[in-house]
Formats: sequence, C-alpha cells, structure tokens
Amino acid sequence: MKKKANVIILAGFLGSGKTTLLKRLLAYEKEHNHKTAVLMNEIGKVSIDSDSVPEDVPLKELLNGCICCSLSDQLEKQLWGLCKENELDTLIIEATGVAHPIDVLDACLSPYLIDDLQISGIISVMDAPRWLDREGMNVQAKMLMMEQIKHADYIVWNKTSALTEKQKRQLTSDSTRLNEGTPFVLTDFAKVELSQLFSLSVKQRSEHQSVSAEKLKVKTFMYRFEAPVNKELFEHWLRNVPSSIYRIKGYIQFIDQIYLFQYSYGLPTYEKELMKMPLRLVFIGEDLDSDQLTRGLSEVEVRSK
Repeated sequence: MKKKANVIILAGFLGSGKTTLLKRLLAYEKEHNHKTAVLMNEIGKVSIDSDSVPEDVPLKELLNGCICCSLSDQLEKQLWGLCKENELDTLIIEATGVAHPIDVLDACLSPYLIDDLQISGIISVMDAPRWLDREGMNVQAKMLMMEQIKHADYIVWNKTSALTEKQKRQLTSDSTRLNEGTPFVLTDFAKVELSQLFSLSVKQRSEHQSVSAEKLKVKTFMYRFEAPVNKELFEHWLRNVPSSIYRIKGYIQFIDQIYLFQYSYGLPTYEKELMKMPLRLVFIGEDLDSDQLTRGLSEVEVRSK
C-alpha cells in the first residue's frame, strides 16, 4: 500500500513569518532524512520567497492569485504532480497571506488526492504586534486574521520580544478565547519546537473511525458509498446537515449517472462526471459525528433487495 504524504498548511497574514518557519521546517526534515516538497502561493506575478527553498527540494509555485479561490483547480493539479513525481514523506503548503485556512484545506481534499495525502495540521503564524494593533485595519483583514487563529491546530505568535507582559497575557487570552485547547507559543523569528508540528494528530481518517484528536478544531471524515443514491432522499438529508459542516466534496451516483458533488456555505452543486470515479464524499467541519453521518448516508443508498 502506497504511503501517504503528511501535509502541513502554513497560514498567516502577510509578513507574519511563514517563510522563516518554512525554512526551519525544511532544515528539520533534512536532518531526519525525510523527502519533502513545497507548494508556494503568491498573490503577485513574481515569486518572492522561492529562493528560500533549497534546490534539492521539489517545488511548485502558484502565482498571480490565491489558492483558496481563483487558483483552487491549479492547486489540485500541482499537488497531484508533486505526489506522482516524488515519493514524499511531507508536503508543506505556504499559502498566501490572504488565504482562508478552511478554503486551503478544502482545496487539498480533492477526490483525486485522497489516497495520496493526509492532512497533519494548519499552522497559523501570527504577527503579534499587528494583531494587537488590528483596530487600525479594515474589517476584512481583521476577520481574516481572526479566522486564521480560530481554525489553527497550532498558533505561532511571532515577534513578541518587544511586547509588555500585559500584551503577552492578552495574546494568551485571545488564544484561549478564539481557539480553546489549541497549543500556541509566543516567540520570535518563528522559533518553535518543530517536533510538535510534525506530531499533530492526523485529521483525515477513514470512514467509521472515531475522532481521536480532541484538540483539533477542524476535522475531516470520508464516507464510501456501496450503492447508488436516491437523489430526493439525499437532498432531504442535505437540508438538515448541521452548520458546523463547512464543506463536502466528492463523487456520488444517482441511478446511472455519476456527479462531482460540492457543498459550501449551504449551497450544493452537481457536475456530470464522464469517467467512473470512486464513490465517496469528504466532509470538513467541527464536531463531526461520524456515526450520525454514516447512518444518514447509508439510509439514502438504494440497495438491491
């Protein structure tokens, strides 16, 4: 059975120190003789940080857009290429500073890649002084920084040496308030105990497994269909899914037609698929009840008598 590459997503606002942490992670992986690849995303047309990646590390770049929106399809292709061209232990994605962590995670969970990748965690690198002075930023920027904290599996509060003790206590309070139970560190130059970042519990798991990583806020669940689905029953079930489910994507079969199915912000979409694809759905959300999801989906399958 082919091993899966562990995926680490580096999130964080512009200039927070993601590339500094990336270089530390790559040095750590080299010391442990791990085969690592990097995917970097830049909003502009020119890559600024690609020189930070050693020449012997496989690198893909996505420029002039954000991987969580305009470049999501290209991300899937680039990840597929990295997996097929290399036998990887680790794949590190450095997202652009304006990327939403959930959207990046969603792009990684392509039905084409589910057998190649397992998501280890979202590491949010936060510019601590900027966060404390965020009232001077626009609403969209403040909300994005908050989401990057809320959905992290590990928070790196960077650039903290010049802060007062009161300000440091505020960062600790904000971590607990926005993402209770998630580990965090107050540091400079992205100095982190790197082994902790590689030992995050894997979110992505097979169907019928219980959730073992209680500290991870965003989890994934995969359900494999054993039969075609009754569309009317499925859409009735879909109307009642909890709001804690952010995304659903995968392939589903109604009678004799297979569809690529995607669900985001309460809106489902269906796209006819001409090829025979594995019938399975991947869920992204908080507090996913795998038993309840399994029961609900099994009830909409049309099984032969």
